[in-house]
Amino acid sequence: MAPKRPVNDAEPGENGREVKKPRKGFSVGPDNLPDGTHRRKVQKIKKDLIRKAKVKKSYNKIKEREQANASQATPNGPTAPEEASASLELHPERQAMLDEPETVPQQQQQADQRPRQRRLPRPKPVPFQREAQLAQQRREDREKRQKEIEEANRQRQAKFEERERFRKAMAKARSGGKDGQRKLGRESKVLLEKVQRMVAE
Repeated sequence: MAPKRPVNDAEPGENGREVKKPRKGFSVGPDNLPDGTHRRKVQKIKKDLIRKAKVKKSYNKIKEREQANASQATPNGPTAPEEASASLELHPERQAMLDEPETVPQQQQQADQRPRQRRLPRPKPVPFQREAQLAQQRREDREKRQKEIEEANRQRQAKFEERERFRKAMAKARSGGKDGQRKLGRESKVLLEKVQRMVAE
């Protein structure tokens, strides 16, 4: 078993002096933060607190110095009445401005005599106006494309029907009559229509 500590170690330091513990600075946040955003944030807060404390300390020093200077100046006595009389006197420019005749009311009267123009009320702000315009533009573009597609389909259908009609007419004209010969009259009409269509294009 380990020996017990002597009683004199428990007393304050040797030669009757207290042993001074080293002061640890103040801490902000937990000590075991990993490096990264949180640690930098905590360090920033600590630096701000230190800076504010220094500013406050220097302000208090200056304030105490000023109060000491003021308390030394007050026993003299004659400085206080001079300051009071100085504060009662008006600045020459201000005195001249007060002495001038009043021209401002005349300007106000002229302004009152003019007929007031009625202001038009501001249009109410439309939320998402730009988005609404873009949506309207897209809608119009979509409708335009839809019409173009429908027109193209209609033209395609018309051409298809025309070709089908031409094919049936040619088939009828080529089929033999009673004696097995081709019907040139019918065939010539169909061919004439085809030539006219080609010339028109």
